Amino acid sequence: MTARSPRLSRLRRTVSEGRAGRPAEVRGARPRRRGAQPKVVALGGGMGLSASLAALRRITGDLTAVVTVADDGGSSGRLRDELGVLPPGDLRKALAALCGDDDWGQTWARVIQHRFQSKGDLHEHAVGNLLIVALWEQLGDHVQALDLVGKLLGAHGRVLPMSAVPLELQALVKGHDPDRPDEVGTVRGQATVALTPGEVQSVHLVPHDPPAVPEAVEAVLDADWVVLGPGSWFSSVIPHLLVPELLDALTKTKARRVLSLNLAPQPGETEGFSPQRHVEVLARHAPKLALDVVLADEAAVPDRDVLTEAAKRFGAAVELAPVARRDGSPRHDPELLAAAYDRIFRMHGRIGPWR
Repeated sequence: MTARSPRLSRLRRTVSEGRAGRPAEVRGARPRRRGAQPKVVALGGGMGLSASLAALRRITGDLTAVVTVADDGGSSGRLRDELGVLPPGDLRKALAALCGDDDWGQTWARVIQHRFQSKGDLHEHAVGNLLIVALWEQLGDHVQALDLVGKLLGAHGRVLPMSAVPLELQALVKGHDPDRPDEVGTVRGQATVALTPGEVQSVHLVPHDPPAVPEAVEAVLDADWVVLGPGSWFSSVIPHLLVPELLDALTKTKARRVLSLNLAPQPGETEGFSPQRHVEVLARHAPKLALDVVLADEAAVPDRDVLTEAAKRFGAAVELAPVARRDGSPRHDPELLAAAYDRIFRMHGRIGPWR
């Protein structure tokens, strides 16, 4: 993808020279005081990452989301198949989550999340997906295009894809075919893996060694804190650990690392999983990764000692806090989750002011 006119070249310069990609300076963000706020990178995809971003933007103005690009369903899958682009859906959701609570932010969040309803080809396409893909084609650069969308929305942070190539998620699943409950076979595609009735044994990406986006690697290496999860465990959280350059950055970074657990098992993908099993599965996919904190909702952990033992595999402490919405649904409350992150950053952070 390349820019094709002087006008597009000027637009590219506007993005690179302007405020896009500088979360502390975008519309509505709190002004950054030198050394006052932690640099935070959040990794994931879908609604889990959105929940984490909605919380984190309340406590820092220096926030970067690194988003999985293996989605192959719905509007994203159709655009990916037709145009050969990265699936934009999870990137769009992350941008919406970073919108402010003022009229400007909430209006744009609704606009980019809006889906057309029709009997034609536009049915179920999200406005934000079309906007992102259009800018990719116009600018010829994934990162600059997402920075420009973030600037338009007044996003309280930056959104980056974890890889610049579309990825296919494949899983080894036991009992994917209900008529053969003991058979282990390969299931292809994120949408299929997420809804499998079988038991996911492991996941991998195709290609097996996809290139990471350099800006994502740089953000992880430069962070004070890295947050992994919550989200669909096999299809949104673990894939970040399967990109070699990103895993290497996560291993080498001097940032503190938080694993944020889900409030409940996901039907299909992690049916019947305990909190400690989520941790154990992650450890099998990235045995050399170290963590500092495992965060879980206190009501979702029946046995803290068992979870603490599982967290020791990563060298991590366990922090329990009320982070679920009070309506009983398995969704994170942004304010409560923000309070939990803020407490963790203060308790487990480096001594002295943020660098």
